Amino acid sequence: MSPRVHRAIVAIATMLATFLVILDVTIANVALDHMRGTLSAGVDEITWVLTSFLVANAICLPITGWLTDLLGRKRLFILATVAFMITSAAAGAAPSLAVIVIARFLQGLAGGPLVPLSQATMIETFPVRQRGMAMAMWGIGIMFAPIIGPTLGGWITDNWSWRWVFYINVPVGAVAVLLAWLFIAESPTERPAVARVDVPGLVLLVLGVGALQFVVDRGQREDWFASALIVWLSVVAAAALSLLVVRELRTAEPVVDLRVLRHPTFAMATAAMFVISIAFYGIMVLSPLFTQILMAYTAMLAGLVLAPGGVATLVTMPIAGALMNRLDPRWIIVTGCGLNAYAMYLMATLTLEASYWQIMLPRFIQGLGIGFTFVPLSTVALSAVPLRELGHASGLFNFIRTAGGSIGIATVATLLARGSQAHQARLVGHVSLYEPAVWDRYQTLIGMFAARGADAVTAERQAWAHLYAMVQRQALFLSFIDDFWLLAWIFVAVIPFVLFLGPRPRIAETPRDVDRHAAIVES
Repeated sequence: MSPRVHRAIVAIATMLATFLVILDVTIANVALDHMRGTLSAGVDEITWVLTSFLVANAICLPITGWLTDLLGRKRLFILATVAFMITSAAAGAAPSLAVIVIARFLQGLAGGPLVPLSQATMIETFPVRQRGMAMAMWGIGIMFAPIIGPTLGGWITDNWSWRWVFYINVPVGAVAVLLAWLFIAESPTERPAVARVDVPGLVLLVLGVGALQFVVDRGQREDWFASALIVWLSVVAAAALSLLVVRELRTAEPVVDLRVLRHPTFAMATAAMFVISIAFYGIMVLSPLFTQILMAYTAMLAGLVLAPGGVATLVTMPIAGALMNRLDPRWIIVTGCGLNAYAMYLMATLTLEASYWQIMLPRFIQGLGIGFTFVPLSTVALSAVPLRELGHASGLFNFIRTAGGSIGIATVATLLARGSQAHQARLVGHVSLYEPAVWDRYQTLIGMFAARGADAVTAERQAWAHLYAMVQRQALFLSFIDDFWLLAWIFVAVIPFVLFLGPRPRIAETPRDVDRHAAIVES
């Protein structure tokens, strides 16, 4: 088999695993109401189906490098994929809420290593000059899954059953396992197996990451620090993560190897990805809310607003990968950040009379920007790390990306709610019957409701209610605008830091690189 065909098959296997894990973050969202009815669960209870998966996934991401040292990359990939298939089937067959929450937690643990493992495998399998394109191929799975997830989940739930949202993972996972077994080779650069388990580090990781994920996921619903539970969990997260850093920097065999941050380019790229993820995931939350709440779009029409951005991302990722060998990646990333900032500027200048095309255009531009940001930033980060540390670096990089996304979602949700309250308090002060414009509007509304058959008292109450609803809508709109401006400035603020990244990865391969890739293919 030629090396080109072999690398293509490895790419398919790794993309399938990546696609499944990212897909399961979003595909279950639209089936929650059906699950709630089947399992006799409350609205707050059924959200644990999502939270348990995210918490477990976040816990397992940063220890991927340690698990790779323990089991080997190929063995861990296959075991994690098989475990993901089994736990998916268990979630689909769950007879009660408790069972499905446990199954989803185990599913999150199994899926955690798959994303960084697939990324590290792609980096090591492809030659240096092709790594940009390899990351573009890998990124397609990352970006395509959230686009298709809600639509696919809704179609499966409506036509089959919500249980098939999980069952569908089994045949796809089986294909990934078969291809991995036949074509993915053990890395010749693996470290020796670890001699012992860093139990204190593992315990601190579970406590810190689990508590942090719960805080950012449930904080807004629990009114943040007005809740004693959120306060205590924040203390636990801060203390555990602080002790984890101290522990992992001192122990000889850390469960999370923070020493990879000693590479300046990797550290800077990881920090940039954290900030960009805050803004990117914030946009993914704000866009559908803006269209459905303020513009009264249906779920399908809101999806059609998001879809062009996803298509733009899928198109630009391969382009960005090809440009990596011709241009300095820093300028590609700067272009991507600039496009994202411009897209948020367009969103921040919209009005409530905006057309579908005026709303879709910023989303399309933002999709172009993500394609030019994600691929080169991932490539620059991981190309700055020696291959023997790639597992640890990829796990940490993806954990930081996920943590940034969680914080971004929590931040925009909080700012949206608090900003709406602040704007409403300000606008109410201008709604007075002594204002001629307000008085005229009030009288017009009374006449309208009276013409519909309401008596005088009822018509006045309905007029006031209508005025109040107008104030609420305008206050929420202004809060959305504030958030869009904030996201625009976040992308602008990242640009100076991107320029401090190291130069582009070398294109020419050394004889050692050639021998290493030949060994991977031949094995």
